[in-house]
Amino acid sequence: MTKIYDVSVPIRDGGLVYPGNPEIRISLQQSIALGAGANVSNVSFGSHTGTHVDAEHHFFNDGRGVDQIPLETLLGPAIVLEFGPETSAVGRADLAAHDLAGAERVLLKTRNSAYLTQDPTFHKDFAYLAPDGAEYLVGLGVKLVGIDYLSIEQFHSGHHRTHLTLLGAHVVIVEGLDLQDVPAGRYSFYCLPIKLAGCDGAPARAVLVSE
Repeated sequence: MTKIYDVSVPIRDGGLVYPGNPEIRISLQQSIALGAGANVSNVSFGSHTGTHVDAEHHFFNDGRGVDQIPLETLLGPAIVLEFGPETSAVGRADLAAHDLAGAERVLLKTRNSAYLTQDPTFHKDFAYLAPDGAEYLVGLGVKLVGIDYLSIEQFHSGHHRTHLTLLGAHVVIVEGLDLQDVPAGRYSFYCLPIKLAGCDGAPARAVLVSE
């Protein structure tokens, strides 16, 4: 029986953001309770808030904006790989242990899933995709890579090699996925970022549908 998993995290006022990114602020600009005819909210947050897509322009000035990502890259078959709590860096050897033949979209489920949805504090020790893992996926022809925390890169790596490797090869990155209830396996993936013209990234609604 088909099952749909909402793998997006809610965007809440004061919610979790990557250190240094804009804070999330959501407030009523018009309120029925105060006599207005409707409730209308004022929303302010960064382009890399919650479940979001990184476009090439995030690290390359001449790279594609999020509105220029082909829809066929954001929609289609995906494989969810699960790594245990002992895995802090998902590298080439970790990925090579799985059958990724023909995989175009790879989503990494790690210990981060518990952090992302159950802990309001930022964890600097989140699991990430190591640069050699990024190189391996590029070599396989993967079009999209996702992970279950607010960055796919090691915290304050200083070199940005994971981002540069993926985005430089036109591989779309999806960060902030809620994979805690999703078993490892193959799914159909649907991820639609807000169509912000020329922007470096955008929040997205993402779902997995069991095959």
